[in-house]
Amino acid sequence: MPTINQLVRKGREKAINKSTAPILQSCPQKRGVCLSVKTTTPKKPNSALRKIA
Repeated sequence: MPTINQLVRKGREKAINKSTAPILQSCPQKRGVCLSVKTTTPKKPNSALRKIA
């Protein structure tokens, strides 16, 4: 635990948020071509065949 003096001198380092999809370059609506469409089942309480691109 840093002292108040240490925090005044240096401060805290900001945590850098890592993008889960860097290829989108922060544009969630970026256009593209789907190479494959798969179906997966959702987690426990739900059940269906969901299409995943």
